[in-house]
Amino acid sequence: MISGGRNAFREAIKSGKVLKTYILKNSEYLKDINKNRIRYEVVDKKQLDKMLMGNQGIVFETMDYQLYELKDIVNQKYEFIVILDELKDPHNLGAILRTSDAIGVDGVVYKKHNSVRLNDTVAKVSTGAIEYVKCVEVTNLSTTIEKLKKEGYWIVGLEANGSISYEKMDYKMKIALVIGSEGNGISRLVKEKLDFMVSLPMIGNVNSLNASNAFAIMAYKIYENRYLSTK
Repeated sequence: MISGGRNAFREAIKSGKVLKTYILKNSEYLKDINKNRIRYEVVDKKQLDKMLMGNQGIVFETMDYQLYELKDIVNQKYEFIVILDELKDPHNLGAILRTSDAIGVDGVVYKKHNSVRLNDTVAKVSTGAIEYVKCVEVTNLSTTIEKLKKEGYWIVGLEANGSISYEKMDYKMKIALVIGSEGNGISRLVKEKLDFMVSLPMIGNVNSLNASNAFAIMAYKIYENRYLSTK
């Protein structure tokens, strides 16, 4: 897999996944490359940009990112799982992974088909969080949600027309938070599986937030409710 960017490179080094790097002459990354005995090739800026735009002076090849099974993220430390319902934008997925790492999410679940999957753009936007957040690809979200319910998880959907304000919920329970796709929101079949539908209050003219921004607000509200409110 081809990726790039300063933070993504440094986190990929820590995980030992870097196979080869492409850098500019007199690159700032050469010290780390030599220290970790990574193969490299010096190229010009035009070549580097052709390989990957927005590369911050380095492009690198890595092993494919590790995927996990549902059992690997269920009933773990934070009892907090994120479910993405046909999210399409890699920038949204990357940002969600970054927030998930910051807030303590046990794993992110998304569909194998009709959804964005782990790629170089996701890795770059996540600024290295892709190396730490456990991602699970599934074929059927409804079936997955049923499995989570049997494990004691409450399924919370975030939608603009949710009946409960996000501030009114008590999140001190096992949570699987569902984020819908850009434009279409949560699909009908998944919506039927929800235990709660929450919304973010808005007073402006735009009736929705970017998926990753909405998730960040919710994630920190859950964190605040679980931990800060008890101090």
